[in-house]
Amino acid sequence: QVQLVESGGGLVQAGGSLRLSCAASARTFSGYSMGWFRQAPGKEREFVAAITWSGGVTVYSDSVKGRFTISRDIAKNTLYLQMGSLKPEDTAVYYCNAIATGTRRAKFDSWGQGTQVTVSS
Repeated sequence: QVQLVESGGGLVQAGGSLRLSCAASARTFSGYSMGWFRQAPGKEREFVAAITWSGGVTVYSDSVKGRFTISRDIAKNTLYLQMGSLKPEDTAVYYCNAIATGTRRAKFDSWGQGTQVTVSS
């Protein structure tokens, strides 16, 4: 069973920082590249960042490159997203999921509840 639990969101002023966490079941986490996605009101869910199983390769969308850092703790089955220099346009619900091989798409159809990030100007 796919289990994903996101946390760490909140309300922050523009320029601020937040650290998101994603606790995953071993079945969902082990051996897979993992990624973060976000969905703003009225928009489709979009790719934010991904990291390989080993953690050796990371990929970011152009909109967050240089401001966000993705990482993972294999021992804890946990994925992180350190968000800095936040902008109002980063406001969205953030989700994690495994990454389908060779893509920027989610591997599993099931999603967690997400965590709300709101950036005020």
